[in-house]
Amino acid sequence: MDTPISTRNDPASARCFLTLSYRGAPFHGWQVQPGAVSVQQVIEESLSKLTGHRVAVVGAGRTDAGVNARMMVAHADLPESAPAADALLRGLNALCGPDIAIHSLTPVHPDAHARFDATSRTYRYYALERKNPFFHWLAWQCGPRLDFEAMNAAAAMLTEVSDFASFAKLHSDARTTICRVSHARWTPVEGIPGGWAFEITADRFLRNMVRAVVGTLVEVGRGKLSLDGFARVVEARDRCAAGTSMPPQALYLWDVTYPYFDAYTAKYTSQ
Repeated sequence: MDTPISTRNDPASARCFLTLSYRGAPFHGWQVQPGAVSVQQVIEESLSKLTGHRVAVVGAGRTDAGVNARMMVAHADLPESAPAADALLRGLNALCGPDIAIHSLTPVHPDAHARFDATSRTYRYYALERKNPFFHWLAWQCGPRLDFEAMNAAAAMLTEVSDFASFAKLHSDARTTICRVSHARWTPVEGIPGGWAFEITADRFLRNMVRAVVGTLVEVGRGKLSLDGFARVVEARDRCAAGTSMPPQALYLWDVTYPYFDAYTAKYTSQ
């Protein structure tokens, strides 16, 4: 039996958290923008069609064009007349197409906010030392010559940095370039021979930041940039000093955490 979505204090609507995954290649990023198809646009249009009302969706972050999400969290205010949760979930997955999967719809407090309440985000960037036909389109072919030990020595410096201006996209609308990175490390990927993943967790990320960080770490791994040189790049607070931005298809928004919501179990505890 379908479970109705409970209403919020405002009888006109109920705020819900959505958990979802998507493959980034078909979309021009998360955020709605004119003249291009985005993940946010597809979900908003699908919800609006299913509920008969215009529904806005707010995501935990904004992924760039081509970037994937293993776990994105978003919130939406659904009208009281919306279909039951189970039916709405089935309808969303049917309308959103094969590249977006909606995992859950969870009623939350009316003031819960998918973006501002998130305490951390984690990204992963995948690299392959050898050709792999199963992951070719979702990872970066790095070859066998990167020094991952040196790259990890450089990555460890990121947890001691506060200003990430050297890795921020030029002319972005970010009000500050201050971020707190709690974890940054390359590790082998179990079950994928020659597979590596760079995982980085922070309270927030700047536009293009992870791909710029990875590109600069790759310069270290190729022996083109020393650890002292990496430190100087960070200290320069100048995007032109850092490495190139890496291809987007290998980057994944991996996790989003909240003090009152577990995205993987869709378990909510009141604020």
